[in-house]
Amino acid sequence: MTTIAFIGLGIMGSPMAQHLARAGHDVVGFDATPEKAKPLIDAGGRAADSGPDAVRGAEVVALMLPDSPDVTDVLTGEDGVLAHAAPGTLVIDFSTIRPDVAAGLAAEAAAAGLRMIDAPVSGGQAGAENAALSIMVGGVDADVAAARPLLEVVGKTVVHVGPSGAGQTVKAANQLIVAGNIALLSEALVFLEAHGADLPAAVEVLGGGLAGSAVLNQKASKILGDDFAPGFRIDLHHKDMGIVTSAAREAGVATPVGSLVAQLVAATRAAGDGGLDHSALYRTIARLSGRGSDTQTHGRP
Repeated sequence: MTTIAFIGLGIMGSPMAQHLARAGHDVVGFDATPEKAKPLIDAGGRAADSGPDAVRGAEVVALMLPDSPDVTDVLTGEDGVLAHAAPGTLVIDFSTIRPDVAAGLAAEAAAAGLRMIDAPVSGGQAGAENAALSIMVGGVDADVAAARPLLEVVGKTVVHVGPSGAGQTVKAANQLIVAGNIALLSEALVFLEAHGADLPAAVEVLGGGLAGSAVLNQKASKILGDDFAPGFRIDLHHKDMGIVTSAAREAGVATPVGSLVAQLVAATRAAGDGGLDHSALYRTIARLSGRGSDTQTHGRP
């Protein structure tokens, strides 16, 4: 049994913390919204009143937070992890943040006597709930090896992709691919509907060919059902596309399609859909063809 402080009990962090608790670990959770700790308590975990309270006595500190500033503050702030964790504590950052920030924070953690790996995840809410996440890990070999038994509790695919920050670089690439796939799926559905195709039948046959993808399998039904309840919010994908475009510019890499998709995601957010699932990118695509509205996204009478 490992004592784990888990900071950030949102859509992703909550089920991940629950899996760790059910696996027999002593999980102490903290979230800025205290009531979010209830599912963890029901799963056998405990709730802390503050970040420092969660961290004291923990062998591992896991983070699942929205953005680079949040992770930086939780780690390096006056009441942060680096100030309160015991020497040798292993920090696992499941958040999706900038690669350069991840590498810098790992260096700060090492200077404070802690070990840190970046372990962003892919798979969305369903993947977190089913312990089927894909986890791309950056860090020192020994630290990744120490974390692997815990990573394998919450993830189905766990791959060490390089040094600190590498996990975040691979996650940025993942988000680029996912957003591009959602955009093209949306265009295809608008195109098919404009020609009077049977959309469920079309999705079925497309899924059986080269056009098939995890995005088509998971998102087409949500779009066709006008179900945009968040599994992964547009707001967060907008942040991630900012990471992609910024990191690409720093590396001198051209991402023409990615830059266009980033603008489409930004437009979706600007239209007030930031709190919806990233499949709501369809709503922007439909509007561009004059087929969308706030109440009906498929242009049906």
